[in-house]
Amino acid sequence: MTQFTVNAQRFDPYKNFKFRVKWDGRYVAGVSKVGGLKRTTEVVKHREGGDPSSSRKSPGRTEYEAITLERGVTHDVAFEQWTNKVWDFGAGLGAEVSLKDFRKDIIIEVYNEAGQLALAYKVYRCWVSEYQALPDLDANANAIAIQHIKLENEGWQRDVEVAEPSEPTFTDPAVG
Repeated sequence: MTQFTVNAQRFDPYKNFKFRVKWDGRYVAGVSKVGGLKRTTEVVKHREGGDPSSSRKSPGRTEYEAITLERGVTHDVAFEQWTNKVWDFGAGLGAEVSLKDFRKDIIIEVYNEAGQLALAYKVYRCWVSEYQALPDLDANANAIAIQHIKLENEGWQRDVEVAEPSEPTFTDPAVG
């Protein structure tokens, strides 16, 4: 059983707007949205002939949903380079896919309002199944151009090495 320390002073849940994504040992620039981490375990129903008319339920296969990362379009090529490992149009016949390193483990970090690392999740064996390099372009719009990648993965878990931070307090010097 994993043991978590609890900050008895914190009552409010963490917000969803302070986060960072890391792969290959460095943070990915400009990620503005990360899809939720979700897993679903199939239900296997069964019954024995002598059982009453109700079914028993057991866990079956567990599936991990794909995660979408979004960011504004810039000259940073991190999304594109990873995507090209799965399918690189100009690579030539039989060389379109890099089977050696098209998968990556990523880390999603969540921070508290003070900018302290509060939670982290490790996501394993990710690869890009969908890439949108440019959104629909509209001369009448007033919006940021967003690109996204969809990451298939083979599971995730909370990083239990990340302890809940001791949050800072501020004292009023006048009260002393």
